[in-house]
Amino acid sequence: MGFLDNLESSLKSLEGNQERETGTQERQRRSEERSHALKIAPHAEALKKSSFTNELLTHAVRIGHGMRVKVNMVWIGSTLRLDARDARLELQPTPDGIVAVMSRGGEEVLRHPLDLQQRSPEELATEWLTPLASAADR
Repeated sequence: MGFLDNLESSLKSLEGNQERETGTQERQRRSEERSHALKIAPHAEALKKSSFTNELLTHAVRIGHGMRVKVNMVWIGSTLRLDARDARLELQPTPDGIVAVMSRGGEEVLRHPLDLQQRSPEELATEWLTPLASAADR
């Protein structure tokens, strides 16, 4: 019985060590996520509350309607995602500001910083949706 008791004790000890390591890694991951969220918080708040966002949505829907394309909008965490056919525009808050990411068919085609005070929402919507019109003409 001594061997089985030792084996069981060893297994419990290993499980305890793994749980402590997993707990430490989990705390580390949560701490990093919290730190990242605090760094992007001012930019995420600006994105959600700015008139730029409302105007972008208005222009995207208006342009899409003229092209007979439905524009879907969704907030995923602090990221605003716009989808129209196979085109996607994401406005992603980062610690350095907001980044606009455009993709077609799942492949990123353009990524650039976005200044909500300087950039025209109508220009951004047009830049994002115009390639859909030329693709429909083909």
